[in-house]
Amino acid sequence: MPQIALQGIRGGVGTTSLCAALGWALTTLGERVLLIDGSPVSQLGAHFNLPVQAAQGWMQALCDGGDWQQHAQRYPQGPDLLPYGLLSSPVPAQDAAVATPLLDTLPALRRRYGWILFDLPAESVPWHEKLLPLLDSLLCIATPDANCHLRLSQRPFPAVTRFLINQFNANSRLQQDLHQFWMATLHPLIPLLIHRDEALAEALMMKQPVGEYRPHALVSEEITTLANWLQLHLKEERA
Repeated sequence: MPQIALQGIRGGVGTTSLCAALGWALTTLGERVLLIDGSPVSQLGAHFNLPVQAAQGWMQALCDGGDWQQHAQRYPQGPDLLPYGLLSSPVPAQDAAVATPLLDTLPALRRRYGWILFDLPAESVPWHEKLLPLLDSLLCIATPDANCHLRLSQRPFPAVTRFLINQFNANSRLQQDLHQFWMATLHPLIPLLIHRDEALAEALMMKQPVGEYRPHALVSEEITTLANWLQLHLKEERA
């Protein structure tokens, strides 16, 4: 079953909110989904009614020598979640081997879940290099602005990368122009736009994925379309 990661080209492009929303959308389509927070900021759980400063999580447990599996959470009628947790010191998490117990368990988890989604920070850490070869796809999230445009030309991307535009403002001439340019030059660019929508910010304040909070909002419908698109293309590739 597909195993993917979402990673912003920079911070602030809405990657975590999008990951939470996509996990919810896939669940509503009948998929069994596990979300894994791979970010030291540890905010993915806040979309699923966990405390904003939730101290317990899989990375926290591994760094402290505990059992990481006991920190899995189940959201009612939604995806399962592995929060990252808050670390007393970030140094152990920089060790490339620290996530090995989790990564070694992924084959077994793939037999249990239809989809596994990682929420990764924009700044990669060493254990991400061990994760990348295990992914079916890496969704690189970008907002069509000058900052993202420059960053897209400044670094290489893994072969499994797909690019996705988030927070698109249809009234911005700059964003329209960059969208046209990226369609011609950025490959493979997912042929869907996720528009800027206040419902996404409201959903986080309500500690819900946006598809649960406002299922008929434009962004909820677009993320459901994205989930359908990924179902079709990733499962087709794995067949």
